[in-house]
Amino acid sequence: MSYLVNLVVQDRPALVVGAGVVAARKIEALVEAKARVTVVASRVCEAVHRLELGGQVRVERRSYVPGDARGAFVVVAATDDEEVNRQVAEDGRASGALVNVVDRPALCTFTVPAVVRRGDLTLAVATEGRCPSLARAVREQLERQYGPEYAEAVARLADLRQRMITEGWESSRIHRAVSAVVDAGLIQAIASGHEARAASLLAAPFRDPDGITDGHDR
Repeated sequence: MSYLVNLVVQDRPALVVGAGVVAARKIEALVEAKARVTVVASRVCEAVHRLELGGQVRVERRSYVPGDARGAFVVVAATDDEEVNRQVAEDGRASGALVNVVDRPALCTFTVPAVVRRGDLTLAVATEGRCPSLARAVREQLERQYGPEYAEAVARLADLRQRMITEGWESSRIHRAVSAVVDAGLIQAIASGHEARAASLLAAPFRDPDGITDGHDR
């Protein structure tokens, strides 16, 4: 059983060995998270080449050599050569890096879940690396279930929470009020474009003396 975390890699060095289609997905995720990505690969797929042209990654077109992992915070091995992947994993662990080897959970110190992002809302599905296909299938279901309205909901609820903190509300009171706003239909109001309803729900905790709303105007 793994311990799931959100890893901050912004401005940290990341090494990816391999630049095929599978490696490209790993590289794109690291770039999105604002890591400083170096790619080592003899051949580079079009997606990785575009990132290189855009200055988002540094590519060294050559084979992996021992020592490449030194100084990296995150190391990803994504080649079609099992021996190279194993060597990268060993070097990464020896240098103190976090290591991910595609489709080889036994060689990893971390695995990457299938992820759905809606703004600052992240939904992750993991199978301990045992069945990535199932994780992807569940992720696709979540993509259909959780639409773009959740991104706006997170932003607006974050503003609501910050206002409550500024006004000195206790954490338990904030939790009850925010939960009540969600239960009263905020997300549905945003999804349907009912701005007046959404605004009313967000204002309701401050109309209620206890900071709690059932979603009905008083």
